[in-house]
Amino acid sequence: MAHAYTPGLKVSEGVIIEKNRRLPLDGEVLVEVGAKVKAEDVVAKADLPGNVQLLNVANLLSIPPNEIEENMLKNPGDTVTKDEVIASTKGLFGLFKSQAQSPIDGEIESISDVTGQVILREPPIPVEVKAYTDGTVIETIPKEGVIVETYGTYIQGIFGIGGETLGDLVVISNSPSDGLTDDQILPEHKEKILVCGSLVTTDAIQNAIQLGVNGIIAGGIDDADLRKLLGYELGVAITGSEDLGITLVITEGFGSIAMAQRTFDLLKAREGMKTSINGATQIRAGVVRPEIVIPFVSEGEDADSQDSMGLLNIGSPVRVIREPHFGKLGRVTELPIELQKLETEAEVRVLQVEFEDGEKTTLPRANVEAIEE
Repeated sequence: MAHAYTPGLKVSEGVIIEKNRRLPLDGEVLVEVGAKVKAEDVVAKADLPGNVQLLNVANLLSIPPNEIEENMLKNPGDTVTKDEVIASTKGLFGLFKSQAQSPIDGEIESISDVTGQVILREPPIPVEVKAYTDGTVIETIPKEGVIVETYGTYIQGIFGIGGETLGDLVVISNSPSDGLTDDQILPEHKEKILVCGSLVTTDAIQNAIQLGVNGIIAGGIDDADLRKLLGYELGVAITGSEDLGITLVITEGFGSIAMAQRTFDLLKAREGMKTSINGATQIRAGVVRPEIVIPFVSEGEDADSQDSMGLLNIGSPVRVIREPHFGKLGRVTELPIELQKLETEAEVRVLQVEFEDGEKTTLPRANVEAIEE
């Protein structure tokens, strides 16, 4: 079957990747500019307010609303536990008391002597944002999050389901036209990201979920298998929030479609490397594509040292990807080993570039991308 590779999808062997990691509400940023982070590191956190529950204490105690406060045993701001008595009448000679119990663990938010109701709020829900990929924090957004930068392989898919996950890359198929069957998935694939060339079936996906595989990258998936997996017909809404226990990234389309040779070869070359994937997809306005991020960062290695992978050498052609020299082409003339301090106080590796007009300048290595001749 002919390939159905979609023009415009990014398949980059080596490129600067910036990931904006933001909280859904104001919170606390935990790292500073220049910090080296791992994909698993929490870079920002916040507390999402818990759900509110109303308790009509006046009705439970059979008293007028304006008498509620004198019968309350708890005040606004006090913590309560489930089934704890929060209000009680005095009764007759200490007997025949009416009581109101908290239906939840949480705290008293307010007491109304107009409605006779008490508003209780459940404990806050902690929200954490992780770095998603190994790299360097190049910017912090107060109370919101950070921007993490890395250098590595970046591949966009055409469709995906499931959210962010990561694991070591394992290529199962021998060629882009090979599919993935359930018997190929083994216990040692737990927490890995598996790559198959062509079709991935529902049986294979279900087996992968049972064995704890974190993600699957495949050329295609059958639409009937997708409906069976999800249990419903997928509409045009954004994907990524499915709670399947696995993330899928489809690189080519629906049906038994072989993965593009370049994409397969690139993933094969990165086998064993720590890989982050996200299946979130939206095909309407504001297109969101599923993605594969494979950073060239290992333990003890500087995220900016692109030349450690043999990507940059003296004479390597590069393109500047940041102002003030954005878009200019040149060649590397020097690769100093020592770190140099930037205006932001961050210490990074730099290189010297000679542009086509003969001008020379020194730039952070993160400000250029290698280009093929």
